[in-house]
Amino acid sequence: MTTAIDGDTADLLELALDAARLAGGMLLADRPADLGVAATKSSPTDVVTEMDTAAEKLIVEFLRARRPRDGFLGEEGGGEHGESGIRWVIDPIDGTVNYLYDLPAWCVSIAAEDAEGAVVGVVEVPTLRETFHGVRGAGAFRNGVPVRANAAVPMTGALVATGFGYTVERRRRQAGVVQRMLPEVRDIRRYGSAAMDLCAVACGRVDAYYERGLNPWDVAAGALIAREAGARVEEIRAEADGSNLTVAAAPELYAQLEAALAALDA
Repeated sequence: MTTAIDGDTADLLELALDAARLAGGMLLADRPADLGVAATKSSPTDVVTEMDTAAEKLIVEFLRARRPRDGFLGEEGGGEHGESGIRWVIDPIDGTVNYLYDLPAWCVSIAAEDAEGAVVGVVEVPTLRETFHGVRGAGAFRNGVPVRANAAVPMTGALVATGFGYTVERRRRQAGVVQRMLPEVRDIRRYGSAAMDLCAVACGRVDAYYERGLNPWDVAAGALIAREAGARVEEIRAEADGSNLTVAAAPELYAQLEAALAALDA
């Protein structure tokens, strides 16, 4: 049974859905055949394309025209303070390397947050014709149909998704964790998009997900969707560099996974 949502939340959801679909359609239709790297960020492998910038501009302009008093936090454009109490958190292409190589695992991620966190979250996956959305207190959906995370499975039967950072040292540590984790679980998957990983938890395509070093725009929408689908999602084990370990799984499996990751110093 779907919980009714109030008018303000419904308006935020409609705007997020429209903006994500608008950007997703543009990214599919206008992707240049000779797309290349426009810039790099934290390392040479942390890339930005001209389409990341164009998609974020399209999303921000669409939302600002309709809600000029809201704030914005985007991966490419930084932050803007607003006056309304709502902030939009935008990842115009989550999975930019996949998009660069014309692999299908990329998405548009948009969340609207208030003082208590994400109110609505939308993850648009144009290549799969899938739209995930979540509403705080009202459930998670794929193409309008409710989704639920898998019931708890033992660690040995869990299909676990993960991702890797961009710096050499972080990748070296993460590779060591995967090497030791792999014999303890069913298998490991790597989509290359944190938002898609979290949606995979939400709809049962994987049992769990973990990754260190995500940014707010990577998780704002996907974490809400996974939580509303019944998963436990936490950011834990902060390190001196400011990074957290994001962990998502059914509550019973979460406890086992968190303990295993702690033992591996993930």
